[in-house]
Amino acid sequence: MPYTLVSFHAHPDDEALLTGGTLARAAAEGHRVVLVVATTGGAGSASREVLARGPLAHQRQAELERSAQLLGCARVVWLGYQDSGMPAAPSAAAPATFAAADVGEAALRLAEILRAERADALTIYDPVGGYGHPDHVRVHQVGVRAARLAGTAVVLEATLDRGVLRRALRIVSRLPGVPAGFGPARAAGMYTPREALTHRVDVRRHARTKRAALAAHASQASADAGSGLRLLTVLLRLPYPVFRWALGTEWYVEHGRAPGQPLLDDIFASLAR
Repeated sequence: MPYTLVSFHAHPDDEALLTGGTLARAAAEGHRVVLVVATTGGAGSASREVLARGPLAHQRQAELERSAQLLGCARVVWLGYQDSGMPAAPSAAAPATFAAADVGEAALRLAEILRAERADALTIYDPVGGYGHPDHVRVHQVGVRAARLAGTAVVLEATLDRGVLRRALRIVSRLPGVPAGFGPARAAGMYTPREALTHRVDVRRHARTKRAALAAHASQASADAGSGLRLLTVLLRLPYPVFRWALGTEWYVEHGRAPGQPLLDDIFASLAR
């Protein structure tokens, strides 16, 4: 039975990093996938060469449209908020940022989309926004309230298994050219411990699609000489077998479902009961 999945994200490239395989798998299995993005990512980093081509927000918007096409998304909706950046960034003080948005107002807008799409499932982020980005935290807050308003049956927090992340970073940190900052200590306090997870979704069959979607965000793999490697650059430089191993699983916490073993592979399992 086909379902409709709405995947709510903060910035372009978030959809590919945390949920790209899930979205590609759902689309390939005949489900309708709708991508909702709060901001165009204008506060992100990029090389001087990229910035010389025009406003970064416009470039990132085009990159996300390409990524969504690769992943099989049927529709992309932009909410139009400004990218907040991290708390210390100058952009964080702007009144129109997503992190400063009224949760109730933003939730009403998302709930309208959920109702119009008759969404069966919604993906958001975990309560800490994975690594603490204010816009990611707001995605969680807005998504939870919107799902309640719209009566969306399944709410899934896209996250990472903290233990697996630490092991993956330990391996990646040993590869040539990877800076020391990508070691396992980077994962401390991030994302979700294994015992709190409900889903472990196998997306290895869609790893090439996920990698292509990540590569579509070329501006986020750019950096000026001497500024260090970007996360996206590191991921795209991984040998494909390592990439498939490291990013071939996606993790979720479903609201209202108690953690248990084995972890579920089907994000629509609760709908099929």
